[in-house]
Amino acid sequence: MGAIRGTVYPFAVTELSEFFGPASPLRRQLPGFQPRAGQAWMAEAVAEAISGCERLVVEAGTGTGKTFAYLVPALLSGRKTIISTGTKALQDQLYHRDLPLVGKAVGRPVTTALLKGRANYLCLQRLGQVTGPAAAIASDLALVNEWRYRTETGDKAELTDVPEDSPVWPLVTSTADNCLGQQCPAYAQCHVARARKAAQEADLVVVNHHLLLADLAMKEEGFVEFLPDAEAVIIDEAHQLPDLAVQFFGVALGSRELERLVDELRAATLAYSQADLSRRIDRLQTTIRAWRAAAPRKEGRYEYGEVVDDLREAHDALSHAVHDAREAVAGLGDASVEIEKLGEQLLGVGERLGVLVSEDAWDGLRWLEIRPRSLRLHLTPLDVSSKLNALIDNGFQAWVFTSATLAVGEDFTHFSSRMGLAGVRGLTFPSPYRVDQNGLVFLPPDLPAPSDPMHTDAVLHAVTPLLDMTTGGMFCLFTSYRALNKAREWFDSHESVLGGRKLLVQGEAPRDDLLRRFRRQGDAVLLGTGSFWEGVDVRGTALSVVAIDKLPFASPADPLMMARLEFIRREGGNGFMDHQLPQAALALKQGAGRLLRDDNDYGVVALCDPRVTGKRYGKTFLEALAPMPVTHSIDEVATFLASHESRGEVA
Repeated sequence: MGAIRGTVYPFAVTELSEFFGPASPLRRQLPGFQPRAGQAWMAEAVAEAISGCERLVVEAGTGTGKTFAYLVPALLSGRKTIISTGTKALQDQLYHRDLPLVGKAVGRPVTTALLKGRANYLCLQRLGQVTGPAAAIASDLALVNEWRYRTETGDKAELTDVPEDSPVWPLVTSTADNCLGQQCPAYAQCHVARARKAAQEADLVVVNHHLLLADLAMKEEGFVEFLPDAEAVIIDEAHQLPDLAVQFFGVALGSRELERLVDELRAATLAYSQADLSRRIDRLQTTIRAWRAAAPRKEGRYEYGEVVDDLREAHDALSHAVHDAREAVAGLGDASVEIEKLGEQLLGVGERLGVLVSEDAWDGLRWLEIRPRSLRLHLTPLDVSSKLNALIDNGFQAWVFTSATLAVGEDFTHFSSRMGLAGVRGLTFPSPYRVDQNGLVFLPPDLPAPSDPMHTDAVLHAVTPLLDMTTGGMFCLFTSYRALNKAREWFDSHESVLGGRKLLVQGEAPRDDLLRRFRRQGDAVLLGTGSFWEGVDVRGTALSVVAIDKLPFASPADPLMMARLEFIRREGGNGFMDHQLPQAALALKQGAGRLLRDDNDYGVVALCDPRVTGKRYGKTFLEALAPMPVTHSIDEVATFLASHESRGEVA
């Protein structure tokens, strides 16, 4: 937990516009701070919502300064506040950088806390149980063992020398299933317990969406939540919340978690040398393998109805094996806290499996996800809006939802309906940057249909000439891995078009590493898919062109999309107009939003899908990119880039 301290700023609370005006105390903390009318207006709207325990939805374009616009009224309000971000990286940035800076400017003493899910904290009990580690994790484990004596928080983000996806982390962190709670021998030193205690006592807590939804789900189930009762909840990157909520309120069971459970059962019961128990654990492992063998070989997602006949026998065997293993574990009595917890896990697995395969289960879409060495069975609810509304509309909390992409035009219906926010107040604050002067939408003419096998080649032939018109770099964003791989092959055989530029491809290195290299090169070409469409900030001439191969319609075979479309159909709506189109328009805004990240940035969005002009709905996408002007002429693109680059040279 941290504390923000300082001299109280003589601030007229009634006029937040003064705080964000020419004499703002932020000038002392933030070199280059410029007053922005939208930022002050947003801050006033947030302050009103917090004061009146209201619900507010705000779309704040790039450069509005939305983070400060909600932090300042939150800190000044005196209300206990939870702020939730889209990712753990943004959570760390908000807590360690933005919050201290704003706190100094405000000068009001506020205790703060950073809280993540338990899987982010070192578990000293589980660390002590790791013996005879495999060679693959030995070096990482040694680093963890050394770090345990230095860390005060146990937050694994501190240990940057161990990759976030290292196989050592599941062994030395806990889950809700295997945590021993207050019965744990190391409970007095538990990092999770300390972090939660700090959050309970803090005035302002920074969490992420996964943790917030987990807390809401616990409330729904009648359990005591681990987040403090807050008077205000502010959701940043709120556009991510509807899909995350659908996943959180669903049910899932995967082969990997079952295999880990088997490993833990073997380790915990090894000392008891019971032949019957060993046979039952062996049979459980065998049925898990049989389940994987019965599933389709090809990676991808399948509706459960397509594969149920092939899996029914495997599921019956798995259900019986889980039941038998639980009975055998129960026969050990209260041998240890670990064994008792394993018995509870087996009970929970059996219940989940029963819900997932039952024909009488609650309304939802069942689907199977096949990966190279695992599979996972899901039950996804068709709609969670009423559930979210019941949790949010409680009358004693203010809720503020904000993002750069929440509205289609100025219409928030798509977002608010998915969140169950009927009658909510919505505000839009466009980017203060000179988008109409510094941005240009290029629609290359005569491109084949997106379904044409030659579409990717045609796209690259159309956009790579832009490399000769700029000294900056280019993002090529694709809507599928298939197109990305085709693009990689195309560049391999057309290397000369790069003109000596570096080609960076998603998957060849971690995303953050690729972005660092892209910024450092200053003129590179990066090929990316979904993870590069949002949350990427490249300022200056290092990024001058964003080329988008297709309109980002989600696949109708995507389970989340299928569930939503089925719900809309049952409600008598039009799935395409009510969901697929606005969802794609918002995704395009996210992708194009990578381009102009600063007041002096300029560049071109090359949108390479002929449906923009060939279909009636195409204007929706151009409106999403407004007020950028649109051209079909590559000569106009050349003139635009040349004029901006010459200004930069003069400056």
